Amino acid sequence: MKIAALVSGGVDSSVMLHLLKEQGHEPVIFYIRIGMKDEEGFLDCSSEEDIELTTWLAKYYGLKMEVVPLHKEYWDNVMAYALDAVRKGLTPNPDVMCNRLIKFGEFEKYWGKDFDKIATGHYANTVVEAGKTWLSTAKDQIKDQTDFLAQITYSQVSKLLFPVGNLMKSEVRAIAHKQNMPSAHRRDSQGICFLGKVNYVDFLRKYIGEREGKIIELETGKILGKHKGYWFHTIGQRKGLNLGGGPWFVVKKDSSENIIFVSNGYDPESQYQDVIHLTNFHLISGNPWENSDSQHEITFKIRHTPDFTKGTLIKNGEGYVIESTKPVSGVAAGQFGVVYDVDSRICFGSGVIE
Repeated sequence: MKIAALVSGGVDSSVMLHLLKEQGHEPVIFYIRIGMKDEEGFLDCSSEEDIELTTWLAKYYGLKMEVVPLHKEYWDNVMAYALDAVRKGLTPNPDVMCNRLIKFGEFEKYWGKDFDKIATGHYANTVVEAGKTWLSTAKDQIKDQTDFLAQITYSQVSKLLFPVGNLMKSEVRAIAHKQNMPSAHRRDSQGICFLGKVNYVDFLRKYIGEREGKIIELETGKILGKHKGYWFHTIGQRKGLNLGGGPWFVVKKDSSENIIFVSNGYDPESQYQDVIHLTNFHLISGNPWENSDSQHEITFKIRHTPDFTKGTLIKNGEGYVIESTKPVSGVAAGQFGVVYDVDSRICFGSGVIE
């Protein structure tokens, strides 16, 4: 079996590679380089340290390695989507689109098409039931990343391998230590997909800029302070507002007037809602229910968290509605509502929160 292994230099993808070798495979390593755009062309967001670590792995295991340049594709697909959403006052999730369009989209089109499987260090699994491949959750519920994979296609999920999906993070670290991997002590990466060391706020400041606006208390209409642009703030945000007498939470944004509305106190009632409307709903492996017009008991997530919430999925015209069994906080338009079965085992897909 020919396997393409997407390796970033981090501990998860390093251990993924080790496990494939233990199983007798000889995968080809691919490191994807991406970048952001400026007046002079594309800026490389990849860390040289990541490439050095990936090169070390290739030499250590005696495997072929190729560096894949996808700068333009990343900008045209992921960055353009993220910036457009932010300008509209929405909260995008670039990681979700990066997985579908870059890691398993553009890469597959030009490099992965000749391979039987594509392996990654994601904490996820796949299962085959009733003749279909389904995306399923990882053993480590805290590290589970199926919410970031909830927009991939059926052809993509059918080709994926997740070797660390049945391991706890502590087990992955233990393997890395035992094998004396340079990545054993590395912290988990943060930021947008492959942005490397680029901070998200710095990214927004570079490509959208700053514009002063008012911070207003939702309940009273009182002006509490100023901000540098609604795009720097997300629904449910608590830190970074620089207001006294808190805690304060961002509960609403007016993009046309550049206003942020906040509410005082811990988990204010205005943060919560129990009905979530979804558009562009995507089912990874097709419709799992016999009658698509009926109501379905599910569990779901609206952000990257180890917790699942119980609810009912209802088809509503062209879209879907999630009716939660309890009010949830921080529902942000533009994010993805990710739907699972009642046991939180199978990830069916996701839709964009209106």
